Amino acid sequence: MPTATHELRDTYHAALQHGHVDPDDEDLVVGVVRRPVYGIENYLDRNVPALAPPDDLLNEFERVVESADETTHDEAWAEVEFDERYRDHLRDPEPRRAMDDLLAELESRDVWLVCYENTDQKRCHRTILKTVLEERTGEV
Repeated sequence: MPTATHELRDTYHAALQHGHVDPDDEDLVVGVVRRPVYGIENYLDRNVPALAPPDDLLNEFERVVESADETTHDEAWAEVEFDERYRDHLRDPEPRRAMDDLLAELESRDVWLVCYENTDQKRCHRTILKTVLEERTGEV
């Protein structure tokens, strides 16, 4: 895969909604969520559910968070091996094709990856996705 000529960025829905980030009109703003809610689609050029975590992983993660009063988001993340399992998901054909499409877009414009989590507060799959995409372009 050729090296990208534009920047790969990431943010979260509330940052877009409240004007904390403002992608340029020519940038591609891509949701990477399984099921868009809360009006996120108003801020996206498109959503790519194939790049969201698979349902089984999300469901297990949510069960762990809900089952223990003291379990934090990041502790549940570690318990279900979220990072490793999400990376495995990205090796499947549909997510690989979706990543290829985003990498092709980077040749002509900046691409923003968007979901719901503020990564200053919680871990998020989009940061893993961004790292994997950067690794594929040879930037990291």
